[in-house]
Amino acid sequence: MTFLHEGGLRITVPAHATARRFDGDAHRLSHCYMKAVDFVIELADCYRFIEVKNPTRGDDPEASAEEYLGTFTSGQIDLPLIQKYRDSLLYEWAAGRADKPVDYLVLIALDTIEDAQLLDRQEVLHRLLPVHLPSGVRWKRRFVRHCGVFNIASWNLTYPQYRVERVPEPPEPR
Repeated sequence: MTFLHEGGLRITVPAHATARRFDGDAHRLSHCYMKAVDFVIELADCYRFIEVKNPTRGDDPEASAEEYLGTFTSGQIDLPLIQKYRDSLLYEWAAGRADKPVDYLVLIALDTIEDAQLLDRQEVLHRLLPVHLPSGVRWKRRFVRHCGVFNIASWNLTYPQYRVERVPEPPEPR
């Protein structure tokens, strides 16, 4: 079993999956404005790209949560999420690892987001990534197999094998 940590959250990954942090200095391409998803999980039949947003981490969690909800519902988050997926997929393809279908899972760790709001963002990402290709497009592979947008509760219902929990953050090094 592996644990992935991001901003006060812990995702449990079962032993049969290989998980790694992708965002950060590891990909070494931020100098050319490539964005990265937070984690990549490899399973026997697919990859799962995971992006985590935890707006309640700031000095004033209530204010940042309210602001983020407005950003989320207005769609201002859509293009950055799309860029993270596309850049990550391009990076993994160039590294010779994008050889299986990819699922893109976005976790918004904000309890005040309602299911209908999550579904709205998911539908936009389905259209803009695109999950479903327009008729007449003759690609041999799908660009993304599945895309989902979740809060912690809906994530844990949908992916109980990847349980998300809030955990205390370690103190900052001095």
